[in-house]
Amino acid sequence: MKELLTRLINQEYISTEEAKNALVKISKGEYNSSQIASFLTVYMMRSITIEELKGFRDALLELCIPVEFDGIETIDLCGTGGDGKNTFNVSTLASFVTAGAGVPVTKHGNYGVSSACGSSNVLEYLGIKFTSDQDFLKRSMDKAGICILHAPLFHPAMKHVAPIRRELGVKTFFNMLGPMVNPAFPKNQMVGVFSLELLRLYGYLYENTNKKYSIVYALDGYDEISLTGDSKIMSHDKGERLLTPGDLNLQSLSMQEIYGGDSIESAAKIFMSVLDNEATEAQKNVVCANAAVAIATATGKGYLESMDDAKYSLESGNAKNAFVELINLSKAS
Repeated sequence: MKELLTRLINQEYISTEEAKNALVKISKGEYNSSQIASFLTVYMMRSITIEELKGFRDALLELCIPVEFDGIETIDLCGTGGDGKNTFNVSTLASFVTAGAGVPVTKHGNYGVSSACGSSNVLEYLGIKFTSDQDFLKRSMDKAGICILHAPLFHPAMKHVAPIRRELGVKTFFNMLGPMVNPAFPKNQMVGVFSLELLRLYGYLYENTNKKYSIVYALDGYDEISLTGDSKIMSHDKGERLLTPGDLNLQSLSMQEIYGGDSIESAAKIFMSVLDNEATEAQKNVVCANAAVAIATATGKGYLESMDDAKYSLESGNAKNAFVELINLSKAS
């Protein structure tokens, strides 16, 4: 590690294989916490390359506990986090709306590191069970059309990194990796990223896969479609384009309208108000906008038709039903 750190500190880049090997060695406990913290910190000080990101991704996918759903083509809605905006749990709610619209979802998530409340924080608070048990996950998919994949259960190799990430409390390259290392290997993906540079990196990596994907970055800094301005989208079928609120027949929002509060309790309150269709129009619209892009990604429908599907899922109670099914399964197990 000393040689690797010296090279990185000197602004040198490492190959895909070197990046992969470094992460494998970290997972095996071959480096101490100070070395790991230094390794993470270097990548906060300079840009990561495609080769390095690919190596880190390949290592985590190789080391993960895979989940198989017998050929069901699922989608994951997952943001990188790290945008510093503290929105409520938009992509997690959009996952239930997407499932309620009939598109199977394998939601990969984790506790918040650089935000007040990550997807796992709010789902755990509300009573959803986290497990790697394949039978439970398959029952979840059969009954609810969605299952929750709590990242630490499927990436045990990262146990040496998790406490260091918590202590650092800022975004690291692991934020960049989260959406790329879903253990269900979903064929469809909607990814929110925290920078235009990362959107480009993801685009390069995803164009060499067989996935149907949409990579999203709101131009005012959000790692999701915020409706506070225009969003850049890069997708497998539409290339690169700008998506405006008007494209979805929606009005622009203010930052305050999608703020998520500063506690898990406040985030959970917003979460349930959306599922109960009792939230503000702004909150419901931003959730449905993200679900619409996910639905369009998986089905090939247009954004406006997908927006109608998302709104119907929420307003009919189908999204809430998917959530309730997961709660009932959690209580019964």
